[in-house]
Amino acid sequence: MKDCNQCGKCCTLYGGDGLSVSDEEIAWWEDYRPDIAAYVRGGEIWISPVTGNQLLSCPWLRKLPNQNKYTCEIYFDRPEECKQYPVTIEEMIRDGCEMLEPKDLERPKQAQKTLDLLMADSRPPIQD
Repeated sequence: MKDCNQCGKCCTLYGGDGLSVSDEEIAWWEDYRPDIAAYVRGGEIWISPVTGNQLLSCPWLRKLPNQNKYTCEIYFDRPEECKQYPVTIEEMIRDGCEMLEPKDLERPKQAQKTLDLLMADSRPPIQD
């Protein structure tokens, strides 16, 4: 499995209304990151503070100039769901994740174990 190359597929696919956050995350943002909390309405995230409409993409995702790379402006304070992605090899395949190598596709169970190790600090491993 390759290192993440910041292709942004995960964020562009799931950065709009496809994310959920806990009440605890919202409360933390309200206390410590009001700039993020400004995009929360009624427990839903990425709501425009200007129009009140659901945004189609994450307001914190930025494409790096002259590159096919993205960066997250709230990386350390992003939603738990973002921190835990990707969870499964199947999810990575579906989303066209560029971390996957041919050997990962040939041996998905081994690739899942590798992914679980890579993500150990972000989420609990998948139980067989």
